[in-house]
Amino acid sequence: MESVIESVNIRGYEEKDWNRLMEVHDAARMEELRWAKCECAFVPLKEKVIRERLFQYEICVACIQEKVVGFCAYSQDELAWLYVDPAYAHQGIGRTLSNYVIEHTSRRPLHVEVLAGNEPARRLYESCGFQLAKKACGIMPGKEEVEVIVECMERNR
Repeated sequence: MESVIESVNIRGYEEKDWNRLMEVHDAARMEELRWAKCECAFVPLKEKVIRERLFQYEICVACIQEKVVGFCAYSQDELAWLYVDPAYAHQGIGRTLSNYVIEHTSRRPLHVEVLAGNEPARRLYESCGFQLAKKACGIMPGKEEVEVIVECMERNR
């Protein structure tokens, strides 16, 4: 029997993926915010896509049998967005997307930020070679009244 990872196809974002990206983001973002204990900071992708400049990044999607189950957005030195449909969590899709970005970026260190308390994300990035560089305090984009702590991680190789 084929494993989930073997059946995952990573490809570039296409306009037809937009509705599914919103679904994946919104479900996974709520999980992320639960781990960080700041669910009140939730903003749907449809409302934050322009303000947070999603389309200024390279975007790729993870598909299983043509269904988008995750996506990431990145630049040459930053993994800025990574979300996996919670129905497909813990099956290696996040690791597959992370490794794709590592292989398709050239600058080091490669940066990623994790909300403090989001242990699954931190463990994922550590397993991909990222290390904690520093912690920073800030405000949540789109919910500026919410203060957050982010763990700034780097991958140097």
